[in-house]
Amino acid sequence: MNFNPRQLKLIDVVRERGSVTVEELAEELSVTLQTVRRDVQRLAESGTLTRFHGGVRVPSSTTENIAHPQRQNLNAEGKARIARAVARQVPNDCSLILNIGTTTEAIAEALLHHTGLRVITNNLNVAALLCRNPSFEVIVAGGVVRARDRGIVGEAAVDFIRQFKVDIALIGISGIESDGSLRDYDYREVKVAQTIIEHAREVWLAADASKFNRPAMVEAATLAQIDRLFTDAQPPSPFPQLLEDAGVRLELCLD
Repeated sequence: MNFNPRQLKLIDVVRERGSVTVEELAEELSVTLQTVRRDVQRLAESGTLTRFHGGVRVPSSTTENIAHPQRQNLNAEGKARIARAVARQVPNDCSLILNIGTTTEAIAEALLHHTGLRVITNNLNVAALLCRNPSFEVIVAGGVVRARDRGIVGEAAVDFIRQFKVDIALIGISGIESDGSLRDYDYREVKVAQTIIEHAREVWLAADASKFNRPAMVEAATLAQIDRLFTDAQPPSPFPQLLEDAGVRLELCLD
């Protein structure tokens, strides 16, 4: 399809950042929200970009996640709000498990002012962040390290995590589908995530708005296994009803 110069610039902005809200695009392009929404609609219909509630992102595969550096930039502001909200709810002197993901890495950064945390993780990026606080005990799962994101996966990681029962599991996910399933791309990562959920007294899911209706191949869990969902915007239909039915406490992270 032929796109006008404004639409081509919009495509470049989204490809550079990975995910952008409609408001951010309007400011970047110096146009109205209505103009951006029309452009986004056309680009989504052409398959060039993918819409989500409140914004647009690069198209994603159901079988492979985008690269870690790109994911760090996807809705970074929303992830930061989520991280601050989660950190406010985590008490000092408790035990946690944090799994793989850029959102859990943002949470790790936000937790650095806590004291006395005991943290188990299969994410070397999380471990590197948290070990900066000398009052923390950081325990790293064994297993295979994925070069692309420094996540630890495999049966060894599963066996290691089975030894523990923590107060709170703080987990991220690649996608939440409209049937209430939480999904990811690597079955080895999913097996670790499933074990983390089973070995926590409470499970808190941190997922920015772009994760709703985002497809991925492997089911990790369902909303019924989650106690709280931290997200940066009101979930689109049918998720409010699914959350209510599953008894999940919705935490909107708006500041």
